[in-house]
Amino acid sequence: MNYCPQCGHALEDRFAFGKMRRACPACDTVYFQDPKVAAAVLVERDGQVLLVRRSIAPEQGKWSLPAGFVDADEDPRQAAVRECLEETGVQVAITGLFDVLFGREHPRGASILIVYSGQIIGGNPRAQDDADAADFFDSAALPPLAFTTTSAILEKWRSAKRGTSNVAIT
Repeated sequence: MNYCPQCGHALEDRFAFGKMRRACPACDTVYFQDPKVAAAVLVERDGQVLLVRRSIAPEQGKWSLPAGFVDADEDPRQAAVRECLEETGVQVAITGLFDVLFGREHPRGASILIVYSGQIIGGNPRAQDDADAADFFDSAALPPLAFTTTSAILEKWRSAKRGTSNVAIT
C-alpha cells in the first residue's frame, strides 16, 4: 500500500501497535494488512483422498487438495465447497473442520488455510478450472505434492487412518 485509503497522501513506514506498519503522516491512518485466507476440502472415498494436479504456477504439475481463496463476505465452508466443485466437478457436503494452518508459502499465497472434511454428494472427478487432473489416491501411494500445507494435512490424515494420532477428526 503506497497511498492512504482515507486521504490519498503517500504512506510511510512507522512503528505502530507493536511493529512497523504503513501509516499516513497527514491523517494518522495506520494501514493494517489483512491476511489472505484459503479454504480446502479433504474428501475421502474408499480409503483414498481426492487430489487435483495444479495446471498453474506455483507448484504446477504437483498435487494438492481442492482449495482456493475465500472471497470477501463468503463463509469459508462455502468457499471450500465452491472450490471443490470448480476444480473437480464434484459436489461435496462439509462434514467437519479438519485443521487450520498458518504460513504463507509464496508471495501470492494464503496466510491462513482452513481445511474441512467433506463427503461427495454428486458428480464424478474431472479436472476443471486451474487443475489439469483430479483423482483419488491411497495414503501409501501419494503423487508429488504441492506445498508443505498439503503434506502436513495428508500426514495428519494418514496418522488418523493408522490410529497413531490423538487428534480427533470432526
